[in-house]
Amino acid sequence: MSEQIRVRFAPSPTGPFHIGGARSALFNWLLARKYPNGKFVLRIEDTDRVRSSKESEENIKESLKWLGLDWDEGVDVGGDYGPYHQMERLDIYKKYAQQLLDEGKAYYCYCTEEEIAAERKALMAENKMPIYQGHCRHLTAEQIEAYKAEGRKPTIRFRTPENKTVEFEDMVRGHMQFDSNGVGDFVIVKADGIPVYNFAVVIDDALMKISHVIRAEEHLSNTPRQVVLYDALGFNVPTFAHISLILGKDHSKMSKRHGATSVEQYKNLGYLPEAIVNFLALLGWAPQNEQEIFSIDELVKAFSMDHVAKNPAVFDIDKLNWLNAQYMKKLSTEKITMMAIPHLVAKGYLNGALSTAEMAQLVRFTEIIRDHLSYGAQFLEFADLYFNDDIVVKDDEAQKVLADETAPAVIKLFKEKLDSVEDFDAAHIQPIFKQVTKELKVGGKKVYMPLRITITGQMHGPDLAGIIEVLGRDRVFKRIDKVMPL
Repeated sequence: MSEQIRVRFAPSPTGPFHIGGARSALFNWLLARKYPNGKFVLRIEDTDRVRSSKESEENIKESLKWLGLDWDEGVDVGGDYGPYHQMERLDIYKKYAQQLLDEGKAYYCYCTEEEIAAERKALMAENKMPIYQGHCRHLTAEQIEAYKAEGRKPTIRFRTPENKTVEFEDMVRGHMQFDSNGVGDFVIVKADGIPVYNFAVVIDDALMKISHVIRAEEHLSNTPRQVVLYDALGFNVPTFAHISLILGKDHSKMSKRHGATSVEQYKNLGYLPEAIVNFLALLGWAPQNEQEIFSIDELVKAFSMDHVAKNPAVFDIDKLNWLNAQYMKKLSTEKITMMAIPHLVAKGYLNGALSTAEMAQLVRFTEIIRDHLSYGAQFLEFADLYFNDDIVVKDDEAQKVLADETAPAVIKLFKEKLDSVEDFDAAHIQPIFKQVTKELKVGGKKVYMPLRITITGQMHGPDLAGIIEVLGRDRVFKRIDKVMPL
C-alpha cells in the first residue's frame, strides 16, 4: 500500500476490556505493524457520561499493554491529532455541527423522547421501518418559537439525502450498498450538547487521518449514516472492514455463561499473553498454511485482511487451553510455580512466605503435574494432592476397588517395601509397584489403583511415584492409614 496506514482502536470505557474488543484491537495493530509507516492510534470514546469511568479506561490500557499491543499515538503518548478523549473534543464537534446547520444539512429537532417512542411504536405496529418521519424537518419560525416557549431543548438531526444509494467498500464483505431512505434523519448532537457516536466518530477518524476502520460486525449498520456524514462534511471515506462476531461453542453470541469474557479474567486465570494473542488472531483470520502457533513477528508477517472471514468465529476454550499449554511448555517449572502461588494463597492453601526447602518441594510437585496444566489457575485442580492429607474416598467405583480382596495385601506389602527405601525419590519408588505385582501374583491395575486411591483419593492423576516422593514417607503412611487402616 502506497498510502500511510493509520488505524485506530477507539473503545468506550464502560466496563472490563472484552475479549472481542481485544480481537478488534489486535487486527488493527497487526495491519499497522505490517507496514513500515503504519500507525496504531488509541482513542477513548467517553461521551457516555453515565457509564464511562477512569477505572475502565485504565483496565483497557493495562490489558492492551499486557497483550503487547503498543500504540503510536493516542491517550498517554500524545500525537499531532489530539486530544484523544472525545470529551476533550466537544468544541471540535460543535464547530462541525454548526457547519452542517449553516449549510442546511442539519436541523434542530424539538421532538421529545416520548413523542419519538410513540412514533416508533406506531410505525412498528404498521410493519413499517421505525425511522424518524421528519416532523421537525421544515419547521417555521413560529413553530420553533412556540417550542422554545415550552422550554423544549432541541437535538440536532442530520438531514439525510433522499432517494440515494449509499455505497462503500468493505475489506471483509466486499461492495456494500444501502438505500438512504432506510436511514432516515438521525440525531447527531443530543439535547445536552454531547455528540452521538456516529457523528463524533466520523469527525475523529477524518481529522486523525484514519485510513482503515477495522471494527466489529455490529457496527455495520452504523456505516451508512457515517458515509453520508463523510460526504456532507467533505471528508474522504476510509476503507472499512467489519469483522465477524465471536460466538460461544453453542453458536450463540459470546457472553458470561460461556466463561470468562474479559482480558483481565484470562490474565488472572494464568493464561499467557502470547497465547491469547495467538488465539485471537485465529478467530476469524485463516493463515495460508496449516500453522497454528505463531510468534508475534510471524503473525505480523503472515496477517492479511484478505484472509479474514465474514462468517462468525467460534470461541473454543479447548483450543485456547491447548494453545496456552504449548506456550507453558516453554516456561521453567519455577516460573509455572510462581504463576500458581497467588491462586494457592487466594484459596488458603498457602499463607506466608515459603522456606527454601518448602519452595523446592512445591517446585518438584509442579514438575510432576506440569504436563497436566493448561493455565496457571488449573494448578488448583491438583492442590489437594499436595496439601490435603485428609483423604476421603466418596466415589463408589473407587470404594469397590478398595473392597477387593487383594487390596489389603497390596497396601501392606507396599508399605513394608516403601519403608525400607533409602533414597526416597521416584526413581527408587517406581520399581516397588512391579515387585508387589510379582510377589502377590496380581495384575498391575490391582496394585496401582488401590494405592492411588488410598494416597490421593482419586482413581486417575499424575505420576504416582512422583507424588509419593514429594509427599514424603510419613505423609504417605498417614494417608494410607486413614483410608485403609490395617
